[in-house]
Amino acid sequence: MSLISIRRRASALFLCIGLGVSPTVWAAPATATFDKADTAWMMMATALVLFMTLPGLALFYGGLVRVRNVLSVLMQCFAICALSSLLWFFIGYSLAFSGHGWFIGNLDRIGLAGITPNDVTGTIPSFLFVLYQMTFAVITPALIIGGFAERLRFSALLWFSALWLLIVYIPVVHWIWGGGWLGQLGMLDFAGGTVVHITAGVAALVAAIVLGPRNGFQKRPMAPHNLTMTVSGAGMLWVGWFGFNGGSALAVDGQAVSAMLVTHLAAAAGCIAWISAEWIRFGKPSVLGIVTGMVAGLGTITPAAGYVGPAAAILIGLAGGIVCFAATMFVERVLHIDDSLDVFPVHGVGGMLGTLAAGIFAATGLGPLSGYGLAPGMSGIGAQFGVQLLGVVTVLVYTAVLTWGLLKLVDKLVGLRIGPDDEDIGLDITEHEERGYDLQSTGM
Repeated sequence: MSLISIRRRASALFLCIGLGVSPTVWAAPATATFDKADTAWMMMATALVLFMTLPGLALFYGGLVRVRNVLSVLMQCFAICALSSLLWFFIGYSLAFSGHGWFIGNLDRIGLAGITPNDVTGTIPSFLFVLYQMTFAVITPALIIGGFAERLRFSALLWFSALWLLIVYIPVVHWIWGGGWLGQLGMLDFAGGTVVHITAGVAALVAAIVLGPRNGFQKRPMAPHNLTMTVSGAGMLWVGWFGFNGGSALAVDGQAVSAMLVTHLAAAAGCIAWISAEWIRFGKPSVLGIVTGMVAGLGTITPAAGYVGPAAAILIGLAGGIVCFAATMFVERVLHIDDSLDVFPVHGVGGMLGTLAAGIFAATGLGPLSGYGLAPGMSGIGAQFGVQLLGVVTVLVYTAVLTWGLLKLVDKLVGLRIGPDDEDIGLDITEHEERGYDLQSTGM
């Protein structure tokens, strides 16, 4: 696409917006029809994935921080939702899903140019596919909040989230789901173990390292202020994940149903594995442990959800709970990294484990652990596992390097971290001049 063509499309887009005219008039009417059952399911799945962020993730994270920062986390989730949605509309979808470049798409669909309500992607309206993928673009940068919670400036959050979405997330989407090089190699990532969980987890770890620990980390307890809120959010995440994984089939079929079943089983296995590890290590299971184990099981099954059977899903969920528990202990107690809400050990490590597991348990001929088949053209488990490993390592390195660079850039632009005095007061007051609770009226 030439530079002149891009300029013409962009000018026309802004003209249409200013006049209140839809840019879809640029395209000729489509002749394909969509499947009503698939469309109805995908509308529900889209709502479920948005429900994961708002209010699910917002409540889950909000309860985990201290009382003086609860509103800041809720605000960050809402702001990222709004910002990511607009960026996805203007340029994100086009760069992720148009063209056939090995690294990135093109600008043919800038502002959704050329897409009409009658256009079809697979068996659903193209606008619905855009919206479904938009909800993934919302939750991924929102997950990173857990790595820098309670100490990042709000202005820095906006700059970093926007740049990260465009420079890190969108290229990885194109690599795997948009026709890029990893997808061409046959990498399996059904619902975002690599695209969502590895990118968000690694970015959170890098952010935690660059910003440094919170004041008093390792010196005094930083317990969640409201576990009731966290458990409520966790329940919403569990329910919403049916849309996240089941919806990734993009149809009402056996793969969607299977993905929902294995999602639920892996979550349950993750819960049991985590609290069992806690029971052995600390003598008591915790409420925080069971909901974190749930998220570990869900994150680990996500890349494999459409490819493996129920027995393998339980094994993957158990492994996710145990491995992510060990990773959490290692990051906090050995490395002393203040990944505030354990994003990397749960989402990052879980995404890596699940992506590699998909390369094994997707294979047929494994008895009760058999899956539904490797990627087309794969000679065997070894070849598939090699592609999975290549994808994990490449995405990890790419995300880490670019995230570090973006954080340094944003620090130069607006400054990343609030001052120590402001941190002691809390982000709710210093960044937003509001309180999450009226402590005087409650007698606290």
